[in-house]
Amino acid sequence: MLSAPRHRLFTVLTAPAAVVALIAGAQVAVGRTAASPAAGSSASHAQVPRERRVAAWSPSMTAGGPNFNDQTIRMVAHSTVDGGALRIHLSNLRGTIPLTVGDVTVGAQAGRATAVAGSLRPVTFAHRRSVTVPTGREVVSDPVAMHVKADQSILVSIYLPHATSSATWHSDAFDTSYLSGPGDHTAEASDASYVASRTSWYYLSGIDVVPTRARGTVVAFGDSITDGYNTPAGAYRRWPDDLARRLAGTRPMAVVDAGIGGNRILTDVPNIWQGVSAKKRFAHDALGQPGVRDVILLQGINDIGNNQGPDGAPLTTQDLIDGYRDLIRQAHAAGVRIIGGTMLPDKGNGYYSDSAEAIRQAANHWIRTSGSFDGVVDFDKAVADPADPAALNPAYDSGDHIHPNEAGMQALANAVDLSQLT
Repeated sequence: MLSAPRHRLFTVLTAPAAVVALIAGAQVAVGRTAASPAAGSSASHAQVPRERRVAAWSPSMTAGGPNFNDQTIRMVAHSTVDGGALRIHLSNLRGTIPLTVGDVTVGAQAGRATAVAGSLRPVTFAHRRSVTVPTGREVVSDPVAMHVKADQSILVSIYLPHATSSATWHSDAFDTSYLSGPGDHTAEASDASYVASRTSWYYLSGIDVVPTRARGTVVAFGDSITDGYNTPAGAYRRWPDDLARRLAGTRPMAVVDAGIGGNRILTDVPNIWQGVSAKKRFAHDALGQPGVRDVILLQGINDIGNNQGPDGAPLTTQDLIDGYRDLIRQAHAAGVRIIGGTMLPDKGNGYYSDSAEAIRQAANHWIRTSGSFDGVVDFDKAVADPADPAALNPAYDSGDHIHPNEAGMQALANAVDLSQLT
């Protein structure tokens, strides 16, 4: 449900939230187009029907981040699509107190924390430079008169004037964020005031645009393999990045990386920064994305490796299949297609055992043959060692025998049949 009064032009959103709300007299479908609302889904992103918006960039957010006080954070967001009239999404979804944001700017990245001269633009919320994000909520800015290109990095700077609680964040960004000394440095193009760096994103939960050509959004949903573990920071060589570049050539679509390292299908992870279960976060992180049309699911290996079934019981293949069926049900109820990805081999990693491998093989067989998904991507086959299919191909192994290197990430992206995407 939207709690903002109707005269406001920015959106305050709650998860779970009502799918359709009225803002400024216009219908706004939360997370879906007005023509096909995601009935009953929890949502966090707003989309104006007259503007066919897509999600240019949107990491999944969790609890457990650090505190800030009188500090500016400058973060890098990497767009997967051409578009304009961009909007900034700020999240206090996992916070415990209201979040006051004193100022926000966006601009093109020249290098590290330096913006291209003259590119910084102020970001407003209901025409105000500051905004307070209620506990458990997210807000979306007014449109900014700025155009972004696919594969372009931009800088989003937010000033936090007061002491915060533990941040809503994305811990493993595989990108660099920059922290200032005291004060508001959002309007400074130079990086002189940014004195420290981190590899996480804080409070910044998305950017959406009115696309130049893209027809919708694809969400890559998963765990650390999708999140990009063991890929170089700032290189944008995760498989969803590679998929976006493939799509840009012939079938332009925005691609969102909704991976969280350590995340599981069935159960919450004790390390809170690794997120609640996929079953709980799917409606928000996948179905809540502006313009979402397809989800590619690659997840389940953390359930297997930790032997975590429901209610603390050992995991069975049927447990995992039931989890997949739940995500399929959620997607179809929202009018979104879901494509199942087979789980990658992991022989040589600490997750591997004969019993775990039996579950992986049985679950992959179900993904391939059940017909329950709207399509299948055989990621397993794409990166398996031909001489030992239970192991990653050495040419694609980042070194830990479970996460692909850059070549392996490209192989995963290449395994996607683009004709399956709508």
